[in-house]
Amino acid sequence: MKKVLVVEDSAAVRAMIVSIVQTVPGIECVDAEDGLAALKALPADQFDAILTDINMPGLTGLELISFVRCHPNYKQIPIIIISTEKTEADRERGLSLGASDYITKPFVPGDLQRVIKHHLGI
Repeated sequence: MKKVLVVEDSAAVRAMIVSIVQTVPGIECVDAEDGLAALKALPADQFDAILTDINMPGLTGLELISFVRCHPNYKQIPIIIISTEKTEADRERGLSLGASDYITKPFVPGDLQRVIKHHLGI
């Protein structure tokens, strides 16, 4: 079973992402309402991927990516940004910090599932 951490401050969007991802066989989700909650969840479990929003209170998705990429226990985890930020500059900034992929909202559920499968190798 692959475990995915979903980090999103909107409860409705977070629930939607979790439900879409969990339709992929062999995937279980843990959710966090912001970057700080994600930092608390990371040492408590072993995650195979992280899906994160960018704009969140407390600790942003970009700050979360920077932390994960600098930490030896987590730096190899694929990170997929799911954001309303749609410019090429936003995409380049996220990828340059270490994101593995970038999806803009709104997205097609099948596209998210394909990206997840690709990064998890399933």
